[in-house]
Amino acid sequence: MSDDETEPRIDLLLGANRSNWDERTTVHLEAYPVQAFKAGESTLRGIERAEVGKVAGKALLHLQCHFGLDTLSWARLGSRVTGVDFSARAITAARSLADELGIEARFLCSDVYSLPDVLAGQFDIVVTSYGVMTWLPDIHRWAQVAAHFVRPVRCSVAGAISSSSHAVSWFRYRSVESR
Repeated sequence: MSDDETEPRIDLLLGANRSNWDERTTVHLEAYPVQAFKAGESTLRGIERAEVGKVAGKALLHLQCHFGLDTLSWARLGSRVTGVDFSARAITAARSLADELGIEARFLCSDVYSLPDVLAGQFDIVVTSYGVMTWLPDIHRWAQVAAHFVRPVRCSVAGAISSSSHAVSWFRYRSVESR
């Protein structure tokens, strides 16, 4: 398949994936621990908090945030959060949850690869959640986007759980060059 034939195919697959996640949002709003979260519980696991460290007062960018439970959990820990997802339905739900609970958060609907075109600034921390890596058509490009938003001498952390082994892998990118 030539490069000219690949682009429309990838666009079709990304569109189908976006529709899939729009539909999943409705299901996940019922299946995820939304009521427990509304009652004050965090959706973050201990390993996430340990790996990322203290976030109070820091700017945090959450890539592929779905409908924002983890993003809002980071905000409850004192971080200034921006959550990004390509599902309009998920972002609408995230904004609604933030408004309902009075949690300050910014949510943007964008494809992660287009994010540098629609979001300005840099962040102390860039995170993503479990299971998102398998949906990415270009992990190298994704890492470039994450690195683009990390302030110099800060870090980006991504956790991935393998569905076959349930093993957790942590990827850490530390930006040390001056820009």
